[in-house]
Amino acid sequence: MGTIILFCLVGIAAGFGVGYYVVNQVVLKKKKEEIIAKAVKEGEDIKKEKIFQAKEKFLQLKSEHEQFINEKNNHVQTLENKVKQAELIVNQHRNELEKKQQDVEKIKNNLNAQLAIVNKKMDEYEKLKKAAIEKIESIAGMSAQEAKAELVKTMKDEARTEAASYINDVMDEARLTASKEAKRIVINTIQRTAPETAIENAVTVFNIESDEIKGRIIGREGRNIRALEAATGVEIVVDDTPEAILLSAFDPVRREVARLALHQLVTDGRIHPARIEEVVAKVQKQLEDEIMETGKRTCIDLGIHGLHIELVKLIGRMKYRSSYGQNLLQHAREVANICATMASELGLNSKAARRAGLLHDIGKVSDEDPDLPHALLGMKLAEKYKENPEICNAIGAHHEEVEMTSLISPLVLVGDAISGARPGARREVIESYIKRLKDMENIALSYPGVNKTYAIQAGRELRVIVGSDLVTDQEAENLSTEIAKKIQDEMVYPGQVKITVIRETRSVAFAK
Repeated sequence: MGTIILFCLVGIAAGFGVGYYVVNQVVLKKKKEEIIAKAVKEGEDIKKEKIFQAKEKFLQLKSEHEQFINEKNNHVQTLENKVKQAELIVNQHRNELEKKQQDVEKIKNNLNAQLAIVNKKMDEYEKLKKAAIEKIESIAGMSAQEAKAELVKTMKDEARTEAASYINDVMDEARLTASKEAKRIVINTIQRTAPETAIENAVTVFNIESDEIKGRIIGREGRNIRALEAATGVEIVVDDTPEAILLSAFDPVRREVARLALHQLVTDGRIHPARIEEVVAKVQKQLEDEIMETGKRTCIDLGIHGLHIELVKLIGRMKYRSSYGQNLLQHAREVANICATMASELGLNSKAARRAGLLHDIGKVSDEDPDLPHALLGMKLAEKYKENPEICNAIGAHHEEVEMTSLISPLVLVGDAISGARPGARREVIESYIKRLKDMENIALSYPGVNKTYAIQAGRELRVIVGSDLVTDQEAENLSTEIAKKIQDEMVYPGQVKITVIRETRSVAFAK
């Protein structure tokens, strides 16, 4: 009986356990279904919200793009209007020059007619003189020698009077003709060498394929962009401009180095500080080769041979320099052609004139003796590299700083004036701006231990890179204060200038 009761109790307990397990499973299944249903609903809500946000973003981007396109169209329309106005002015000038040329031809024809009349009068005079001599001989009854002596005396007196009057008339006419002829030569020269003018800017736009590359160029915490700026001395502006980066620097050589280095880095894909320094050094060497190639190509284009290799290098460097905003190489080529044209019109040596015109501004790109005026420095360089004395004098005298001793010297002076005075060719504001930045850099370079100086942000910041083995941390702090004080005392500038002294310590070893 006890055993039966025990089995009954065990059966009841087992029944309760099985029932609890079944109920628990039913409850858990219901909760799982509720959680899944809730998650599905929340997922649908999130999906709808994201789709709505994406539509809003698309509409915003579409609106911004349409606004950008409209602004570009307006800008293009403005440029087209300016081009049409310029064409109208050029046509007016051309008509005026053609009219003046016609007037000159009429005057030339009148002069030829007057010359024919003078020749005819001279023939008549000779006939009358001969008749008078014969009549005097018959009437006077003199001997032939006496008559001849008397006649010679009379003719001398008359000839002196007539010659003096004739010489005065001829001199007045020659002065008038010479002035008109000089104007004709200058006008003809300007018409034959009238290239488009172009102003040098201080900003280069570097185009990229996508905005994703901007992040790689900036680098983690901006280390890549700082390395680029330190290596090239160019301010790199990364803003909201789509698929573009701005390279800002007053020195065109630095901008070109930065542009080429960025192109190689973006193409290669490896962008980090060590790679940046390696690429910048390589590009600087490539640019030196390109400068030499540009100088050689320019000499070949102008038909100039036998220049010293250093003069060819200076000519190539002109491509990356500007004078009052005018590209220096373009200016030199233009002056060379102007001088050659005027020399041909005047019957002078056109090759020597072209050579002097090309070399007249080499003093602007030389690093030797910066205290000398560029004309005198250019003459000194030409003499150093064995140029003809006439060419040297033309270079030194093109700003009348030395006496002109050759016939091509005034041609170079006039050619330089014509090229620089062409409307739109030059802009004096940028020249004073560049001079101020160069003076600022030179002040910092005058201190011992300074390796490089870069004026960036339109002259609002001066970065000074010093040698870690020459300048201590404390001296670097003092140096920034001293440079700031010297700039404040010696220069005039708007706003304020930030002086940043950079001192880096590097240890390099090679595992072999």
